[in-house]
Amino acid sequence: MKKLLVVLSVLLLFVGCKEVENKQEITQVVQEETPKKEAPFVWEGANIYFLLTDRFNNGNPENDLNFDRTQETAILRGFEGGDVEGITKKIEEGYFTDLGINAIWFTPVVEQIHGATDEGTGKTYGYHGYWTKDWTSIDPNFGTRKDLEKLVEAAHSKGIRILLDVVLNHTGPVTEQDPVWPDDWVRTGPKCEFSTYENTTACTLVENLPDILTETDEAVELPDALLAKWKDEGRLSKELDELQLFFERTGYPRAPRYYIIKWLTDYINDLGVDGFRVDTVKHVNENAWADLHKEANYAFETWKKKHQDKILDDNPFYMVGEVYNYGISGGREFDFGDKKVDFFDYGFKSLINFELKNDADKSYEIIFKKYSKLLHTKLKDKSVLNYLTSHDDGAPYDKDRKKTYRAANVLLLTPGASQVYYGDETSRDLTIEGTQGDATLRSFMNWEDLDSIPETQKIHKHWQKLGQFRKNHPAIGAGKHKRLAKSPYVFSRTYVNGDFRDKVAVGLDLPKGKKSLWVKGFFGDGTTLYDTYSETEVTVVNGKVLLDNDFDIALLELVE
Repeated sequence: MKKLLVVLSVLLLFVGCKEVENKQEITQVVQEETPKKEAPFVWEGANIYFLLTDRFNNGNPENDLNFDRTQETAILRGFEGGDVEGITKKIEEGYFTDLGINAIWFTPVVEQIHGATDEGTGKTYGYHGYWTKDWTSIDPNFGTRKDLEKLVEAAHSKGIRILLDVVLNHTGPVTEQDPVWPDDWVRTGPKCEFSTYENTTACTLVENLPDILTETDEAVELPDALLAKWKDEGRLSKELDELQLFFERTGYPRAPRYYIIKWLTDYINDLGVDGFRVDTVKHVNENAWADLHKEANYAFETWKKKHQDKILDDNPFYMVGEVYNYGISGGREFDFGDKKVDFFDYGFKSLINFELKNDADKSYEIIFKKYSKLLHTKLKDKSVLNYLTSHDDGAPYDKDRKKTYRAANVLLLTPGASQVYYGDETSRDLTIEGTQGDATLRSFMNWEDLDSIPETQKIHKHWQKLGQFRKNHPAIGAGKHKRLAKSPYVFSRTYVNGDFRDKVAVGLDLPKGKKSLWVKGFFGDGTTLYDTYSETEVTVVNGKVLLDNDFDIALLELVE
């Protein structure tokens, strides 16, 4: 900056002071050459968007029907047309950028079972992505491997990380078109009871969902059906050669989990995806997750060495786990009843936190103070992924979408990482008539509402403002929380990492019209702040800033 001022002085002496327009031009040049320091990306404070690939955006209607999936299904139990290309289009349009999203997690896109199941509630296809038939292929209903490569590149070009949703626990159900895997690969019973470690891990989640024998180290042969499939597709030799190289390099036995780990980490090695959201974590022996993490890290570092011009930052590979019903109050351990497991010790940087939806109607200060304390004590150097709505939680917060502004405030301002479920920001309907079970949570994204309903647009704008503030300030999710004033409620967040320091203040439940926000002891008198919500610049006087608007929220940052 000093060098720039010297240059400016010399230029002014050179041209003289009579040309005011010249001075303005030079000042503009100086401003353009001193860009605002960009905040580093930290997973602990990430703003992650979660969507069902089949239900978000149909980028290519020509891939909507494959494998003769033509049977009539129960409501919202069949493929609806969403695909990888549709996600990419929204990335390129800036939808996620405008929402302040810096990571996207979408449901699995590997090839699903071809047939439909009948669960007593009508026919169901594997539209959700959790019924794997072949881990090495992309399901054509979702797109192609090239489509996935393009998605990752588009996201990275905008500074957005990609999380693949991965399943190691089970195959897809058995249908006429989808035979059961060999009995040295899977168990078909008993059904899980969830009361002990054994009857949570060595069992099937539900009827007709074959469970991979992830605990065994016994070598097994590849299923004949898979070999025949690869042969028909003209890639048998390639797949076998790659497996040979993998097992030679690692020395692992050819046990079921290691085959799948190889197949999953190929997506990192080939495409440079940044992390995994891991499904059904507590139903798998925890050692398998340590193995997955080790190979994922290896694949990520290998990709970086080959693509040094495409590396976003020096963050290691990220894994967040779905340990169903894990809550932040439990600290690092999950209690099976007869055994406690610290999944953070087996490769997970973060676990999905099922507790926030129960806390969401408590006072802001109770929520924020609790989460900040736990994340900086019991969970230090780890994190949680908070959510209020999800694809398989039948009791989400605000199911009727009557508290959308509060939901945004709680989710996006609570310490930890945030999971925005597609349609949270547009009040997508979660009560679809005629649906059974979790299908009601999985309607197609309501783009039409966003285009035509003013109230939806207003809600969306609120989510955008909060999301962008969160993205621009790691202090919100990863920083330490402190209350500055009780009424009106003002709090601060501070984040320090090496030479980077981030500090912000936020006011909530503010009165309409003129309001005074107490920031004494955090921002000194004379400090210039910018309220990004009302787009107003203010100065601290006598420990306060004064605002005059109709908003009940203020998002205060330092003016650079």
